[in-house]
Amino acid sequence: MGRIQELIPELASMKKYPQNLFYEGNLALLQSPKVSIVGTRKPSQYARTLTYQLASLLSKSGVCIVSGGAMGIDAIAHSGAGSSNTIAVLPCAVEIKYPHINKNLLSDIEKNGLLLSQFEEGFQATPWSFVLRNEIVVALGEVLVVAEAELGGGSMRSVEFALGMGKEIFVLPHRLGESSGTNALLQEGKAKPLYDLEAFVSRFASTTLINTKNDPFLEFCKTNPNYDVALAKYPQRVFEAELSGEIKIENAKVFLV
Repeated sequence: MGRIQELIPELASMKKYPQNLFYEGNLALLQSPKVSIVGTRKPSQYARTLTYQLASLLSKSGVCIVSGGAMGIDAIAHSGAGSSNTIAVLPCAVEIKYPHINKNLLSDIEKNGLLLSQFEEGFQATPWSFVLRNEIVVALGEVLVVAEAELGGGSMRSVEFALGMGKEIFVLPHRLGESSGTNALLQEGKAKPLYDLEAFVSRFASTTLINTKNDPFLEFCKTNPNYDVALAKYPQRVFEAELSGEIKIENAKVFLV
């Protein structure tokens, strides 16, 4: 575990700059353009799919994804970005992989991306440490994306930080009766809807989207393989591609979308 000595300009927008900031991983990610993505720990399939797609598109365009390492939207955003282009801000010490269900994800980010924490070695997460974590997540990103949130949920505290920092807030459009928090933000004019992911990404992209024509997995899928065969050959990739909408499964076969 290392201690960051240099000031991080983005954190100057916080109410109080962190007294300590510890890390594991690649500090160079702090120099990248960054977008913060947060949301509920129990997202709908709609929010899961679009969050993954958005994080993936941003990452492929050179934008680093910042989130809080939690279950649900956080984990999906980190996964969509890929472990080498994401920053997870933790409510505990960096050596503690919390929540345990995300242990493998956080370990991958530690090896390839960046883990950040205000808390010294051995510190366990507490209710107030989540709030401090949320403020850093919001401060690091150029804008805040709230994928799905209910009124009274923890993500709405992140919204309060974003409003206080004067940051733009974007939300996925949801149906009436769903995601009451983000719908309220739209109704109150405090957030903008994300109707076109690629148009949104183009605002922040610093590089051209990665060419996927030479992707062995996608080339394999062009043959419309049996789903079980594809799953055996590319277990994680099949899951990710289905979630991101790159492939669809029909009659036990895989098809490119």
